Amino acid sequence: QVQLVESGGGLVQPGGSLRLSCAASGRTVTRYTMGWFRQAPGKERGFVALIRRSISSIAYADSVKGRFTISGDIANNTIYLQMNSLKPEDTAVYYCAADTNPFGGTRPTEYDYWGQGTQVTVSS
Repeated sequence: QVQLVESGGGLVQPGGSLRLSCAASGRTVTRYTMGWFRQAPGKERGFVALIRRSISSIAYADSVKGRFTISGDIANNTIYLQMNSLKPEDTAVYYCAADTNPFGGTRPTEYDYWGQGTQVTVSS
C-alpha cells in the first residue's frame, strides 16, 4: 500500500504562485508514475501533470504548460507541483496520485493510489 499526503494549497491572487507537495509513504515510488490531477466543482477530475521517473519523462495538460512544473525528490519520496501565473480557472481541489505502471498515462482510472486532495483557490 502507498499513502499519499498533499499539502501547500491555499488562497492566492491571480498571477500568484503556490507549490504543492505530495509525500508518499508505505513504499518507494521511484519507479511509479506520479501524477497531479484537479477537480473543480461540478466538473470531472482532470489531468494536470505527470512524471515517469524511471524513463525521465514529464507531461503537462495544455492548460498549464509553461506555468506549472512537476518535480520529484527521490530522497524524500516526495513530488512537487510548482504553480506560477495562477488564474481563477485553476481553482480546484488538487490530488496527487500514483500508478504502479512506470509508463502510466493521463487518465485518472489508471492510477492506483490517491491522496485526500488540497484546495487551491485563485481569487482577488
